Amino acid sequence: MDFFISTAHAQQAAAPQGGAMFNLLFIGGMFVLFYLILWRPQAKRAKEHRELVSNLGKGDEVLTSGGILGKVTKVTDDYIAVEVADGVELNLQKSAVAAALPKGTIKSIG
Repeated sequence: MDFFISTAHAQQAAAPQGGAMFNLLFIGGMFVLFYLILWRPQAKRAKEHRELVSNLGKGDEVLTSGGILGKVTKVTDDYIAVEVADGVELNLQKSAVAAALPKGTIKSIG
């Protein structure tokens, strides 16, 4: 049976010098990259969104995460009323607001 599959022989490898320090630096570098590339920008976006939602007021024009444009008519702690057409209001959670638009945006689009 040895003529089909050659027998594997284990080789003794020399122990790497400074391997533990390299591994520690590598793992530390991965955590630093994770922080700089993923966690920090996400925290910054979340902070900006919290500020946007907390600064909403009556008369602001907003774009929701669902793509609805409207003017804020009423603001409570967790909800806002958005007028999307004459006499048509939607009650939405504040967190559904994706962006605050400059005044007059809705008129310029429509």
